[in-house]
Amino acid sequence: MSDMSSMSRESKKQKLRQRVISAGAPIPPELRSELNPDGEEAAVQAYKKARRRKLILLVALLAVIGGAGGGLYYYQRNYQYVSFETAWQTDMNEGSLVGYESFGNNVLKYTKDGASYLDNHGKTVWTESYEMKNPIVTKQGDYAAIADRQGNKIYIFGSTGKVGEASTVLPISKVTISGTGIVAVVVEDSTASYVMFYDRDGSSLQVGIKTIISGDGYVLGEALSEDGTQLMCSVVYIKNGELKNRVVFYDFSEVGKNVPDRIVGGFDDPFDGTIVPRVFYMNNSYSCAISGKGLTFFSTENIASPALVAQIPVESEIQSVCYNKEYVAMVLKNPSGEYTSSLQVYRKDGSHMFTKDFTYEYTHLDIDDDLIILYNENSCEIFNMAGVQKLYATFDFTVSKIRKGRFPNTLVVSGPQQMREIKLR
Repeated sequence: MSDMSSMSRESKKQKLRQRVISAGAPIPPELRSELNPDGEEAAVQAYKKARRRKLILLVALLAVIGGAGGGLYYYQRNYQYVSFETAWQTDMNEGSLVGYESFGNNVLKYTKDGASYLDNHGKTVWTESYEMKNPIVTKQGDYAAIADRQGNKIYIFGSTGKVGEASTVLPISKVTISGTGIVAVVVEDSTASYVMFYDRDGSSLQVGIKTIISGDGYVLGEALSEDGTQLMCSVVYIKNGELKNRVVFYDFSEVGKNVPDRIVGGFDDPFDGTIVPRVFYMNNSYSCAISGKGLTFFSTENIASPALVAQIPVESEIQSVCYNKEYVAMVLKNPSGEYTSSLQVYRKDGSHMFTKDFTYEYTHLDIDDDLIILYNENSCEIFNMAGVQKLYATFDFTVSKIRKGRFPNTLVVSGPQQMREIKLR
């Protein structure tokens, strides 16, 4: 009987030890009586050792994961591709091609005879025919507009095709679109310029801005905010016989209703002695003006009171500027030295990202997500947002547009005769 009792007690101890060690659970008080003092102490020590082993293993695992993540980040940041192979190729054969624009997740091809939306395999999603002498494109978000410069036609597109069409009486000089499909068009006659607004279906919104060339000035550049409620204009005017430039902010929301002419902000002093040929919104809160003096960043977080947040002065010629929602890239000409050009990249609030000097004869500058893409008709040079050159490549066909492909190590290269997706190695 004592042997059976002893065996039962030992069995309970063994099960208890296994439970404590495997599950990491504390010893229940009602079971401690089954252990003698030495056994209880041993079980406690075993439990503590098991906890320590688990902690050490967890720390080691986190270190391995952290190291792997850091290594992957370093690799992606600094690795330079040296070659590529073609993943797929599509023949285009478009003799009247004017250009390509990244639009949504795909690309908008536009010619003098019409526009097509091409997917990431080069296949046509939709096509719209028109006749234009000098088509110009503007896009933002899910909408794009193609207008005939010095003509009278505007076509408005979404990702599924044409959504609207508008006509003007006076010749079109400039056009811009919001992320909601609202279009602002600058038309002009011999005495004044007018900003006309159209909804995405092409219907007139019955609002507009008129500037008299001999008085208020002439609209040199315009941009709509993402939601279409704000308009930013560069206006040139003459004062005391001198040509001046002003950047003006208009608001067409409820905020601007009680403001004369809906003007919520105007800036003259930052552009004294220079001209602002181009303005653009990066999102509803940040915008930028390009002048001969450099870049000027504005914040419209307070809609009723736009504020200048940063000025980036330049001492040499600005060759190119491009932007997306997060970054602005600017290439300056180096008048002397080893490198011919300097690439400077800034965040939307004007804070500096990096500067990279380079020698490369490019004709186009683009930002696609986190890549800065410089290219000409037969080669490209690409940098990431750390200023690392990711690729230099030459092509055996004429290039009109380069953008990111479906995967991180792919690019889509488009030209008048071909479109290819290339895989980088």
